[in-house]
Amino acid sequence: MANLSSPCFIILLSIITLSINVDARRLLEATLPELPKPELPSLPKVELPPLREVPILPKPEIPTLPKPELPELPKPELPALPHLPELPKPTFPVIPTIPKDTKPLQSTTSP
Repeated sequence: MANLSSPCFIILLSIITLSINVDARRLLEATLPELPKPELPSLPKVELPPLREVPILPKPEIPTLPKPELPELPKPELPALPHLPELPKPTFPVIPTIPKDTKPLQSTTSP
C-alpha cells in the first residue's frame, strides 16, 4: 500500500488531477459537426368508421319525500333558585394612623 503522505504520491496525484481537468476543458471547447435532421416518411391518414347513434335516455324523476312531522316538545322549566340566607357583613378592625409632624425632629445631642 502506498504511503499517502509521501511526496511521490502527492506529485503523482496532482499530475493526474491536472490532466483530467485539461481533458475536460478540451471536450467543452470542442465543436461538434451538426447532424442532419432525419426525414420521417409521411403516414397515411387513418379513416375511422362512423360512430353509431346513441339513444338519449330520459332523465329519471326524483320522487318528492314528505317532510317528517316532529312532535312538539314542551320547553323545560328551570327550577327556582333556593333562597340563600343573608350573611352578616364582616367588620374590619380600624387601623390607627400615625399623625404626621410638620416640625422636624430636634436632635438632643449637642454639637
